[in-house]
Amino acid sequence: MSVISERPELSRPLPAMTFQQMLEKVRFEGAYPTRERAEEAVRLVIGGLGRQLTGEERVDLAARMPVEAALILTAQIPATEPLTGWGFVKDLATRAGASPATTRWDTGAVLAAVADLAGPGLLTRMLAQLPSGYALLFGRAELIQAA
Repeated sequence: MSVISERPELSRPLPAMTFQQMLEKVRFEGAYPTRERAEEAVRLVIGGLGRQLTGEERVDLAARMPVEAALILTAQIPATEPLTGWGFVKDLATRAGASPATTRWDTGAVLAAVADLAGPGLLTRMLAQLPSGYALLFGRAELIQAA
């Protein structure tokens, strides 16, 4: 008599888009001349986001991303000191050897695709976790409570 494992297989829901579709969306949003240029931006920005995002939001976002993007996100060790939105852009610019203006453009193009994958509920949770300045990077208004 053989024993059949009753362990249910771990299943990952299919992401809303493939990695190639994500690259095309970023290429369109960023007006990049090639898919390779869009992929450079995706790797830079999602890697940076992986250093900033933690907890359930990180896990939930990875589950909604194409596998290739999820691996970029989760390969990063979260930073011990979170960066503001502008600090995030400056850090990415330094890592890429690019200007802050170019990096800000790249960040907006990539995070627009990430926002679509996340959906409004998860995006709101992510923004609640991240320091100030990220809402604009994701294409949302930065809402500040009056003191």
